[in-house]
Amino acid sequence: MLLPAFACIFVFHYVPLAGWIIAFKNYNVGSSLLEAEWIGLSQFKTFFLETSDFVYIIRNTLVMNVLTLIVTLSSSFCFAILINELPSRRTARVVQTVSFFPFFVSWVITYSIIHALFSASTGAINVALIRLGIIEKGLDILGGERYAWPLIVAMNGWKSLGYGSVIFLAAIAGIPREQFEAAEIDGAGRFGRIWHVTVPNMMPTLVVLLILNSGWILSSDFSQYFLFTNPTNWERMEVFDMYVYKFGLKLLNYPYATAVGIVKTVVSLFILLNVNLISRKVHGRAIF
Repeated sequence: MLLPAFACIFVFHYVPLAGWIIAFKNYNVGSSLLEAEWIGLSQFKTFFLETSDFVYIIRNTLVMNVLTLIVTLSSSFCFAILINELPSRRTARVVQTVSFFPFFVSWVITYSIIHALFSASTGAINVALIRLGIIEKGLDILGGERYAWPLIVAMNGWKSLGYGSVIFLAAIAGIPREQFEAAEIDGAGRFGRIWHVTVPNMMPTLVVLLILNSGWILSSDFSQYFLFTNPTNWERMEVFDMYVYKFGLKLLNYPYATAVGIVKTVVSLFILLNVNLISRKVHGRAIF
């Protein structure tokens, strides 16, 4: 009973009824939605059959978001363990505070910092490498297609490291001290206690975060991609949200943009339900 209820709540909360209707009608700005011609699945056919856009849109979105999810969760997981193992609690608090700070830095400021450091002609790092004779020409980190995916993944990992580690540190704080004492009595050293006590107790939190984030695997931070996308790397950077923005707000093709948005929502729901099902079968843990 929970699965159909969850699906209905998700669909009707995140996809308003008007959004569904626009996708199936030939709606123009300023005209009445009720009087617009019914065109059925025409917009969906255009996206999947008449253009090749869906190939690179889905590729870009999945590659960057899946890599980002893996990097952010794994790095936060390991970083939380490292902070917990620091002998000085004061040092641990300082490290945790410093690592948490990037989470509050806006993408506008982040882009300004990256541009100042990695701009092909005036970036501080490129200029230093050229003067040292390490490279002859500045690396176009912001414009080169080959750097687009690593740049996005690295930036997301940097901003999410501290925030993610707080969640895992909370999981570590909930581990009964008796488990560590029992492991120490059994002869386990520091690494043994981490592997046999800390890591197993952190796994439920990791599974929950994995399931929750899988539902947003096709969603991207619009401001991030709006800033980092340019005419030289757009083919590797354009994701669902940027694509919907281009056709919906720039070209005013609301039916087509809405159809693409519906595709994104349905696929996201499918991924979420399947990840939850796989987690239940493999680990015996799920959120519903």
